Amino acid sequence: MVSLREQKINLYHLMNIEENISPRSRTVTLILACLLFCSCCGGLHRIYTGKIISGVLQILTGGGFVIWQVIDIIRILLGSFDDAQGRDIAEW
Repeated sequence: MVSLREQKINLYHLMNIEENISPRSRTVTLILACLLFCSCCGGLHRIYTGKIISGVLQILTGGGFVIWQVIDIIRILLGSFDDAQGRDIAEW
């Protein structure tokens, strides 16, 4: 039998997990990153996720000289890319 205290702890963890998931789409983020990767003008995926300053920097530097863009694409594919509020972009 699960105690009331354990039920409250489990409910808290479930609520906390849902708060850490971004409403942004991982698919849209990946499409923006890959499409612009081909044109060496990355950064719109960062602006889409609310990271405006780093997005503009990526646009100005050609995706961070392509290296930054490749790292972002890998992070998006692995599910470790987050938005400006630190929430994981997990939903495809």
